[in-house]
Amino acid sequence: MNRTVRTIVLGFAALAVGIYLWHGLTYEPGSDYEPGYLAWVNGLLALPIIAFAALVNVFVFTRSGILSALTGNNTAEFRDAPLGLGTVKSFAHTGVSINDQPQIKIEFSVEGADGKIFDAASKTIVPLTELSLLAPGVVLPVRYRPDRPGVVQLDLSGDSVAAQRAMNESMIRKGFTTPEKVDIAARGIAAQAIVQSLTVPGEIRDGYSKVVVGLAVTRPDGSIFTSSSEKFLPPAAIGNVQVGRIVTAHYLPENETEVVLSIPVNA
Repeated sequence: MNRTVRTIVLGFAALAVGIYLWHGLTYEPGSDYEPGYLAWVNGLLALPIIAFAALVNVFVFTRSGILSALTGNNTAEFRDAPLGLGTVKSFAHTGVSINDQPQIKIEFSVEGADGKIFDAASKTIVPLTELSLLAPGVVLPVRYRPDRPGVVQLDLSGDSVAAQRAMNESMIRKGFTTPEKVDIAARGIAAQAIVQSLTVPGEIRDGYSKVVVGLAVTRPDGSIFTSSSEKFLPPAAIGNVQVGRIVTAHYLPENETEVVLSIPVNA
């Protein structure tokens, strides 16, 4: 879409400048007293001025991230593109700002819907209040095009269900969880639990450590039962399951031996 708009504006600019030059070069004065500069200083001078202004505006506002920031939506070419998971590798200010909000270029390692990993970048406007949330290792949902894997856009659809589904599928592929545990997290009762013990067996998968967490889970009626939960966590999230911490757990009433912990991805 952006390319089409730019092509149209470029065509208009070429036509406008061509008409202006043709008129100036072929102009013949109406009388001997008519100034020669009127060949160039006349109403047609507006054509190249308008063309230049159109070129500047179109090439600025169709830059990656600018149009999305103005509309609050992904651009047409990414709106229905596959949803992937982008892990932030690095980020930097591009020098562009919109309403005092900086445009940031984010370098990602992206896991596509098919499980393939590729590097990509995205330029997006980040509100100053959210800039501190960006850090290497943060996982964000992104839209990508298989035919242009090096460029992605942050997912602006607000579809949390699709984002969670993509995360679940990724965790299952990597062996961090199972379809059965995903089902418990989706259908089970949400309850508060206190961490009573924490064991680290030493197993590591893709940089995630396996932990076994002993829990005292409070049922909706106030009664308590004990159980344990196995989970793979990144090093930065281990602090969320230290002994004494209150966590959110899900379980099915008919099987209280299987408890699933709910810990935010970027906790």
